[in-house]
Amino acid sequence: MKVPVLLPNIFDHPFTYTSKEKLKIGDYVEVPFGKKKLIGIIWDNFEEGPKKKFKIKDIFKKFTKEPLENKTINFLNWFSDYNIVPKGMALKLHLINNSIDEDYKEDIYDQFNKKHPTKEYSLNKQQKKSLSEIERGDTNFRVHVLQGTTGSGKTIVYFNAIKKKLNEGYQSLILLPEIGLTKEFEKNFISFFGFKPAIWHSSVTKKNKKIIWSGLKSGKIKVVIGARSALFLPFKKLGLITIDEEHDQSYKQDEGVTYNARDMAISRASFENIPINLITAVPSIETYENIKKGKYTISRLEQRYRNASLPNYEIINLNNSRLESKSWISKETIEKVKFHLEKKDQVLFFLNRRGFSPHILCKKCFTSYSCPNCSINLVYHKNKQNLLCHYCGHKALLNRDCYKEGKCNFIFSGPGVERISEEVKKIFPTKKTIIFSSDTMNKKSSTDILEKIINNEIQILIGTQLISKGFHFPDLNCIVVVDIDLSSQGHDLRGAEKNLQLYHQLSGRAGRTGKPATVYFQTYNLDTKMITDITNKDPDIFLDKELTIRRENNLPPFQRFIALIITGSNERELEKEAYKFKNSIERVVEGRVLGPVSAPIFKLKKKFRVRLLIRGLKSLKVQNSLAKTIKKFKFPTGMKLTVDVDPINFN
Repeated sequence: MKVPVLLPNIFDHPFTYTSKEKLKIGDYVEVPFGKKKLIGIIWDNFEEGPKKKFKIKDIFKKFTKEPLENKTINFLNWFSDYNIVPKGMALKLHLINNSIDEDYKEDIYDQFNKKHPTKEYSLNKQQKKSLSEIERGDTNFRVHVLQGTTGSGKTIVYFNAIKKKLNEGYQSLILLPEIGLTKEFEKNFISFFGFKPAIWHSSVTKKNKKIIWSGLKSGKIKVVIGARSALFLPFKKLGLITIDEEHDQSYKQDEGVTYNARDMAISRASFENIPINLITAVPSIETYENIKKGKYTISRLEQRYRNASLPNYEIINLNNSRLESKSWISKETIEKVKFHLEKKDQVLFFLNRRGFSPHILCKKCFTSYSCPNCSINLVYHKNKQNLLCHYCGHKALLNRDCYKEGKCNFIFSGPGVERISEEVKKIFPTKKTIIFSSDTMNKKSSTDILEKIINNEIQILIGTQLISKGFHFPDLNCIVVVDIDLSSQGHDLRGAEKNLQLYHQLSGRAGRTGKPATVYFQTYNLDTKMITDITNKDPDIFLDKELTIRRENNLPPFQRFIALIITGSNERELEKEAYKFKNSIERVVEGRVLGPVSAPIFKLKKKFRVRLLIRGLKSLKVQNSLAKTIKKFKFPTGMKLTVDVDPINFN
């Protein structure tokens, strides 16, 4: 019999093979492809179009794994159509590598079944009410939003919802926005459920990934906690999906296959006909709009743990409290921090910039240090004694011959967390200080660091946005936002929304155990409207205003945006080809095509970048019409097109 086999590669169609045994849709098979052996899946349709004359090859073998269910195949087909991704690349997200192990021995899964001591957790009235609202519609597909102020106990509520599903014999998926959160989260999970979940992210070894993949497929593993890619794992009986911090921009995959894991999780829940819970303190604009339209149900938690109040906010006007030379912390701020440290409060200095300085300039030749591969400045990392590109990873030493004479004499323009850390240590030499960023917290030692912070063995933290994401520090009662003015710069469509979510989450790290807490904003800007907006106890007021602006200007979520980025080595040829491409899609696409223009980061990883933007109605017709044109248009060798449906970043 002839069968269509989809392979995990850039193919948008299955290949025809023959088999002596009867096969059905969803079967996992091994097939010859060129000189290789590849794993594929019997798909739901043959390749369309004119039949090509070639020798049809035989399938090598069929695996004994349970077939991929039709609903998952339907989801992958839809995923491909929505994101304009080849079907084979959608399948690649499901198949972790080109090998499928037959089921492991039972004892390999003992680590996930071993009993651990648990703690008793009681729910307050608000939490009980939210839980009953979540469980009310948990037999079929529905989207429920659990919105709660930071420190209100959202996690315990949805843990109880998961427990109910596990008791009914289902599996559960929890998505987290950051790898750095998984260790602390895993500890809390074990203390509640009494068993270890499977952890899934890019740092997990291939061996463990194969065990987890097989364990979920066979039903031996009940819960997986993971980053974006966990969404495509093969569950035997998935009963509930939970998206923690659903508003987080990290759910958007910007490299390789581009997709928004939150939105795709909602779609997978729809195809599986199961409930999905979105957890947040401040909903994304898209989620908030769906709540307003009644598409999503919602429950709210307004009471913090131990009735702790939200932190107070104070503005430190840098026009009145001027900064000393080579200083980024005002005298007024120092006095405020001293007051908190005397009370044994933990202090956080917040600046969303890694490294020591984002801009290095020679004061003799006025030449800056820029990346040779990307059109951006290199960031100086003093701790590592090098300059680093945060996009391509290029490294350089701080040593350069000057165009005028001798060696360059450098000026460090602007601070990063390392520079703030250096200043803080000089001001408070007796206090234990640590930098809390992705450079320091993705290491093996991060668990020990977290323990020390929780126990107040470290008094001062200097952190980037990573610290705003779900960490609980009992003694943190003072936060200093070093440069709030930096956040208000730029022309990011989602800038206001991102600031609201970031600073709401950040302030929620303070005062979680009931002690008075304060967030201090250093600013030169006398117009404090932005600070007022982001510190309002009711974020819905801001979200309503933002929705009105978006509606009036036909911006997402009221229109669909699709970004098209064309990259190439020859700048002139790239521009010429971009205009050709625009002309070809303008005739057929159901939407308005803007551009081409140079991307804000014009050069990235040695390639020049040109951007087009399609604005259209929220309908798959836009993707379908665009996909047909993309298939027909042939870019010259060396040029590449990347499609980003519903873009979040416009770099």
